[in-house]
Amino acid sequence: MVAMALGPAPGAAAEADPGWWNPTARPAPDSQINVTGEPFKGTDAQGQVRGFVDAHDHIMSNEGFGGRLICGKAFSDLGVADALKDCPEHYPDGTLAIFDFITKGGDGKHDPNGWPTFKDWPAHDSLTHQQNYYAWIERAWRGGQRVLVNDLVTNGVICSVYFFKDRSCDEMTAIRLEAQKTYDMQAYIDKMYGGPGKGWFRIVTDSAQARDVIQQGKLAVILGVETSEPFGCKQILDISQCSKEDIDRGLDELHRIGVRSMFLCHKFDNALCGVRFDEGALGTAINVGQFLSTGTFWKTEQCAGPQHDNPIGLAAAPSAQKELPAGVSVPSYAAGAQCNTRGLTDLGEYAVRGMMKRKMMLEVDHMSVKAAGRAFDILESESYPGVISSHSWMDLGWTERLYKLGGFAAQYMNGAEGFSAEAARTDALRDKYHVGYGYGTDMNGVGGWPGPRGADTPNPVKYPFRSTDGGSVIDRQTTGQRTWDLNTDGAAHYGLVPDWIEDIRQVGGQGVVDDLFKGAESYLRTWGASEQHKAGVNLAAGAPASASSAEWNPFVSYAPGRAVDGNTNTRWASDWSDDQWLRIDLGSPGLVKRVTLDWERAYGKSYRIEVSADDVNWQTVWSTTSGDGGLDTAQFAGVPARYVRVHGVGRGTQWGYSLHEVGVYSS
Repeated sequence: MVAMALGPAPGAAAEADPGWWNPTARPAPDSQINVTGEPFKGTDAQGQVRGFVDAHDHIMSNEGFGGRLICGKAFSDLGVADALKDCPEHYPDGTLAIFDFITKGGDGKHDPNGWPTFKDWPAHDSLTHQQNYYAWIERAWRGGQRVLVNDLVTNGVICSVYFFKDRSCDEMTAIRLEAQKTYDMQAYIDKMYGGPGKGWFRIVTDSAQARDVIQQGKLAVILGVETSEPFGCKQILDISQCSKEDIDRGLDELHRIGVRSMFLCHKFDNALCGVRFDEGALGTAINVGQFLSTGTFWKTEQCAGPQHDNPIGLAAAPSAQKELPAGVSVPSYAAGAQCNTRGLTDLGEYAVRGMMKRKMMLEVDHMSVKAAGRAFDILESESYPGVISSHSWMDLGWTERLYKLGGFAAQYMNGAEGFSAEAARTDALRDKYHVGYGYGTDMNGVGGWPGPRGADTPNPVKYPFRSTDGGSVIDRQTTGQRTWDLNTDGAAHYGLVPDWIEDIRQVGGQGVVDDLFKGAESYLRTWGASEQHKAGVNLAAGAPASASSAEWNPFVSYAPGRAVDGNTNTRWASDWSDDQWLRIDLGSPGLVKRVTLDWERAYGKSYRIEVSADDVNWQTVWSTTSGDGGLDTAQFAGVPARYVRVHGVGRGTQWGYSLHEVGVYSS
């Protein structure tokens, strides 16, 4: 490997102090940044950090999928001409860029030349060319971004069926490599600024480090994981290929290399959870991949509640469908059945609880409605705030549930009109919970990005413009011989993130941008609260329990004490009638603030939580008439009590009331 040749930064000779934000040396030649002015530092008057959050990016995805799906690199010791050259299989006219053809449509042809001409790429609708060159990320940082989540990503099935690859398709091997490459990029940038720790690109592993980095005016980079078969947890014909030991080993390894947020499933159902479907021809192609990975296609059912998964794509995807064995075809789906039958498995629940123990943040995007609902149940039962929706793949109906826990939401990098409209739909909730907003660019994530609104739009981005904080001036971005203009090129690469934010200001108004500028503080609050979370003490564990009745069985006990014995394989079950109760004696008075109920199939549709100091006078502190079983959490203003009673009013089934476990907590 040839060492990177560093030359004096442009203008360095003309001024003794070029500013801490400018490198003392930069590769020559290289991309321009086209931003002037000092990046803002410190905190605001309330002591809060400021800045934008990209909660979902894929800097190193060129290293995943077998190493040849995404053309180009985020950096190279050989310089920009090596980093941003096209892949050989795209010559002479892009015809062999098969994945680009599948995802973009048309004839797939494009000019393959990268540096220095960039005639046809990067582009907002080209999904197989590098968009995360380090200097483009630098421009986004200079434009006000202060948090970037780099999701390490790959997909073993896409790797296996893609024609071109130069490495193994093992997902965990790719994740390890992408993590190392991210640290290598940090060292690459540090070298320009004079040595270790001096660059603007700082990988952080806790929220305190992130705050310190942002207060210095630099970019806090957090590692996440988005992959289809983490820890080898795929399933074949509904049989899991991993164990609890695999999950623990995997989580420990990921935490050790710096990963702090994670998806448990992505695109394909796996041994941990079912997924939220994709639409259109892409959905058909992914459903084919689902079959190739698991031996089963997606299965649907009618949704139990208002939330639903995406409609499954029914459009043909010939290039993908020809990969199916002879005689096998993609099934059709009933229009009214829009939910995945698969939810969070027992192994998935184990993984969620394992992430909580390690203070990691759970990404719920890509989880099926059934899986996400159960994940929310678990998080609520522990009052755990570490939940993230990073790129608009969670049903919007769960936004308040996420904010109530203390989680963070970001929207996919849609066009300015669409982004502003979706932001408006959740604006009242952000005001209610005093939170900021984020975006998920998903660049290098094979998703597509905002197209141009046109030079003749009545409210275009006018160059140059000032950054949101007012301290920097941002002009059109130039790399090599190509200059990009958001109005006519759309969001072609990461360097146009500041331009896109200015477009949102033009279309949606300053209020949307202000919410985005509060994003860094909100994200770090979620992360910090996750780190500080302590599992509550279950006051009901092993406590004396009594009940209005207990179902009789000559072989199994359904006695009241079974609901507080700490064993989720046992349960209390009542007689088969409505008015039934379970009473727990905590032994002495204490503050009661939260009660968790792990229902068996025989659940309460209408029930209330009652407390008492003397077992005579009872006070209702929480009630519902719309219970749906599963894991329920009743939270209320803390009250002192010695006795807690779960009082069933109306059953959800023809059977009685049955609880595996009841937990009572002071926090």
